[in-house]
Amino acid sequence: MRRILRLMLTAAGPYAAQFRTTLRVSLAATLVQAAAYASFVPLLAELTRDPVRAGRAWLWVGVLAVLVAVEAALRVREMAFTYDYWHLVTHSTRLRLGASLRSMPQQELARRAAGDLTAVVGANATTASGAISSLSTLFVQLVTVPAVLGVVVLALDWRLGLVLVAATLAALPLVRQVQRRSNAGFHRVDEADAALSGRIVEYVQGLPVLKATGQAGADSPRLAAVLTDQQQAQARSNRSASLPVAGAQLLVQLAFVILVAVGAALVLDARLSLAVLVAVVVTAARFAEPLSMAATMTKLFEQSEAALSRVDEVLTVAPLTVTAPGAAPTTFDLGFEQVTFAYDGQDEPTLTELDLTIPERSLTALVGPSGSGKTTITKLISRFADPQHGTVRLGGTDLRTLRPDEVLRHIAVVFQDVYLFDDTIRANIALARPDATDDEIEAAARAANAHEFVRRLPDGYLTRVGEIGSALSGGERQRISIARAILKDAPVVLLDEPTAALDTESEVVVQQAIDRLVAGKTVVVIAHRLSTVVGADQILVIDGGRVTQRGTHHELLDEPEGRYARMWAAQVAARTSTG
Repeated sequence: MRRILRLMLTAAGPYAAQFRTTLRVSLAATLVQAAAYASFVPLLAELTRDPVRAGRAWLWVGVLAVLVAVEAALRVREMAFTYDYWHLVTHSTRLRLGASLRSMPQQELARRAAGDLTAVVGANATTASGAISSLSTLFVQLVTVPAVLGVVVLALDWRLGLVLVAATLAALPLVRQVQRRSNAGFHRVDEADAALSGRIVEYVQGLPVLKATGQAGADSPRLAAVLTDQQQAQARSNRSASLPVAGAQLLVQLAFVILVAVGAALVLDARLSLAVLVAVVVTAARFAEPLSMAATMTKLFEQSEAALSRVDEVLTVAPLTVTAPGAAPTTFDLGFEQVTFAYDGQDEPTLTELDLTIPERSLTALVGPSGSGKTTITKLISRFADPQHGTVRLGGTDLRTLRPDEVLRHIAVVFQDVYLFDDTIRANIALARPDATDDEIEAAARAANAHEFVRRLPDGYLTRVGEIGSALSGGERQRISIARAILKDAPVVLLDEPTAALDTESEVVVQQAIDRLVAGKTVVVIAHRLSTVVGADQILVIDGGRVTQRGTHHELLDEPEGRYARMWAAQVAARTSTG
């Protein structure tokens, strides 16, 4: 429970102080409740006297009433957290998860499936918040009530008290067994749920392909395996803890029967008064209830612990560190100095002692075979990750002295695979500058050659683009992406072969839009079709994580044995044969 409490405090975030107060109030209410049950002892003693002392009996009735009223007031205060803060804790947890995802290093984010993160932000956050609001106070009651009432029974009669102590000690190993089995089971179920969420996202996005290959439907092999795995995980989790739960509950009930039997024998032997026995039985009944519940509730605690752990795992991912904060760049040249970078789990580095310089307001093309490190260079420029050795600079400023969001304020990116959100065209363009006016958005769309096709749509700029922009063609999606980058007007532009997947007509229109986007900017373009970068100010050939050639198109062609000349010759030959 110490671990669960730490996880709860982490998940509570800004409401941790209120959570601690709630636990203290719950503890106080539980102690008052135990005292109310203990007050039955003198009350029953007075009621069984001969003659009955009415004044004293009413006194203890008054004490009982006061204790019940105090407990009720404390419970009202306790419930205030549930009703006043629970939804706020849920909201806050999701916001903090979003902030953690935003600041998470890109390679850490890339290793997590979208469905897995959906489960964390959705179901796991709800379960974690529910644990904070209700299960935490329930746990206080389950522990405190038996402890206090056990002391009361021991004080009344040590022999009957020992029966309860023995029953508790016998039940604890079973409860621990439930805890261990439930913990492993619920973690496995949670993993299966996350895998299913990820596969459903993949299934929905890939439905056209699955239909075309006859693999759609409930028996789709892409879904069947994870559905079966989830069902088996749930079944194993339920079966594994059922016997220990039943055993613990049976022990508690047997202990209660034994206590009554021993008490009756003591009363018959005149070694215990009937009043004390009745008081002990009433107290023991309340003692047994939470102890019996504990075996069942352990499964809920372990389920919550699994959800809290997954939330905590995301919240505690360390963002990229910022060394001594540096001044914001005022010029926008780029430089790599002896940069070495390897992805997590990679034996060999992707970039090795890389040196390169990209002047301000120039166009630099990165070419080379797949896997040579071109995309990694653009990721380091965007500070999606930091190199293990060496320095990346923007305008002479070490990127490690700037927060990733500060770096990205100066950079616009146009990818080959465009991602549009299921929102309006206006909203997708305005992502670059949410405060942009309609006129500014339209001007960006005109510059990106998008205005004409947007104007022809039924709702114009308020037309929804569908999931991932599915309502638009590839060329239209790319022009919306370029309009977004134009609206941002960042001094550095990164292009990942934005015309590679387009037909010839769309390529011409998109290339015109790109020409407007990059005017006067520091531009880095990853090029696969060399014909698109013939006019680049410099071309860097990347091979094996190093720059093996640099120069203009004509300078590199003058090196007939170089990789660039061979790549150019191969592409020219391919175009000739195709033609």
